[in-house]
Amino acid sequence: MALASQLNPWAPKVLSIVRIVAGLAFMVHGLGKHFGFPDLGMVFDPGSPPWIAGWVELIGGALIALGLLTRIAAFLSSGTMAVAYFMVHAPQTFFPATNGGEAALLYCFLFFYFVFAGPGPWSVDAKIGKA
Repeated sequence: MALASQLNPWAPKVLSIVRIVAGLAFMVHGLGKHFGFPDLGMVFDPGSPPWIAGWVELIGGALIALGLLTRIAAFLSSGTMAVAYFMVHAPQTFFPATNGGEAALLYCFLFFYFVFAGPGPWSVDAKIGKA
């Protein structure tokens, strides 16, 4: 039996798992920026770009983890990470491994994928028929 035929039935469930983990990890960035847990070692001024990004991370991450309004939350989160990458990281140097922008770049493209792939079967969107 071909490996693909054994793995393909699991793809939608694994999509849900990846979405949940990515959403929760993204949400932690917002928690740190706005509530100090975990301590990021920085304080952000209200209205500043990192402060605004923190709300997108917190709310967008929660929505993505729940699979609620997934495509919209993923689109906004992807765009926020693209802006973060090009405003903060790319001006330092071209290479993400040396400019500290790997997480922003990966979140940007992972969330962009969720815009097209949807939330998977284990999501609020799937339960209410909006996937």
